[in-house]
This record gives sequence, structure tokens and C-alpha cells, in this order.
Amino acid sequence: MRILILQHNRIEHAGIFRQFLSEDGHDWLPVLLDEGENLPPLDGFDALWVMGGTMDAWEEVRYPWLRGEIELISEAVEKRGMPFLGFCLGHQLLATALGGQCAKSKQPEIGVFSVQLTEDGATGIIFDDIPDVFQCLQWHSSEVTKMPAGAACLATSPTCSVQAMSWGPRAYSMQFHLEVDPEFVANWTAIPDHKLLLETAHGENGTSVLQSSCDDQMASFNNMAERVYINWLQATAQV
Repeated sequence: MRILILQHNRIEHAGIFRQFLSEDGHDWLPVLLDEGENLPPLDGFDALWVMGGTMDAWEEVRYPWLRGEIELISEAVEKRGMPFLGFCLGHQLLATALGGQCAKSKQPEIGVFSVQLTEDGATGIIFDDIPDVFQCLQWHSSEVTKMPAGAACLATSPTCSVQAMSWGPRAYSMQFHLEVDPEFVANWTAIPDHKLLLETAHGENGTSVLQSSCDDQMASFNNMAERVYINWLQATAQV
């Protein structure tokens, strides 16, 4: 496959998924939207991934390129039926592109938290062989507040009702981060907005607290990411 990966920061990349893609011989093109790189035509790509970012899905005035990104997501998913995978901001942008709504979270989630699969999530493809309740890394202060028509909620938590979502047979998105690799926390705390959220949630020692939590869970995080990656590839084969 050839995958177009939209990034909103150079270090908010596909993380551990890059290893899986490389091992399987897939090709991917990262586009750094915050650095002014242009969106390429979708022709020639087999799938679209959208990663996280510090901006909110509705900040089109501050980040004018968001408008074009949302239009591209709509074209890819609604018009072309391309396989899609989104994380955090990518999850929110999918909802926005398809007519859903996002807003600031009543309670931001920064750290390792439990997420529970819904019945749709437990019986569907993307979370096959994933426990009904699992630990994952969260780093967000906004969320999907209204899913688009035709979407299914696949996972939820007490503080964020739409933790994962599907639309059609080949578009999937998650509020949490599966792409975690050993450099994830160090990379993200280098971004002032992310570091502020972390220290607000966990104090001045927030970085070491989160790094320790991730180190303890890293094997589990990576195993889960690989399982979801395999499941996503299976879902892309659906007609």
C-alpha cells in the first residue's frame, strides 16, 4: 500500500506504526501541514492516516490549512471510500469532515487511562483480539461531542464518550494514542502546549510520572498497536 500521512507537527508522527509499515513493505508519505507543505492529490494513494496535533479541529482562522485538510478527509472517506485511520486530532477531524461536532473537553485526559469497548467495538474488526477494557495513553483537551450520521461508537470512557469511532466499512479513528514508542513522551514534552497540559494535570513532575507510566505499559501498548494495525489492514480489504 501507499499511505498518505497528514501530520500537524514534525515529531507527532506515526510512531511505532512506522516499524510495522516498513516491515511489511508499505510506502508512506508524511505531509507536514504546520510547516506549509501542500496537500497532494489523493490519486496514487491507497489510504489516508491523520495524526494528532496541538490545534483544535475548529481553529480554521488560526490555521487556514485546516480547511483544506478537512475537505481532503471528506473527499477521501465520503467520495472515494478510501481506508482511513485517525488518532486524537485525526479522530476529531474525521468527525468534523463528516458532519459531526467537536468541543473542549469538560475534563481533559492527560496520562494513562482505561477505555472500554462498546458492543460495536467488541464485535467489529478493528478491535478484534483487544480486551474489552484496556489501558491507553491519552493527551487531549478536546473531544468529539456529536458523531456524524452513520458513525458507530466503538469505545468509550467515563470522561470521554466517543473514544473510538467507525464510519462505513473502512474508516476508523481513536481519541487515544496507539502510536506510542519509547521516544513519545520526550518528543511531546518538547512542544510547549503539550507540556503545559501535562504539567497542569500532573504537576512539575508530570514528565517523569508519564514516562514511568508509559515505560511500564510500553510492551502492552505496542502489542495492542500491532494488533489494531493488522486488523485495520484486514478492514481495508472490505468492499
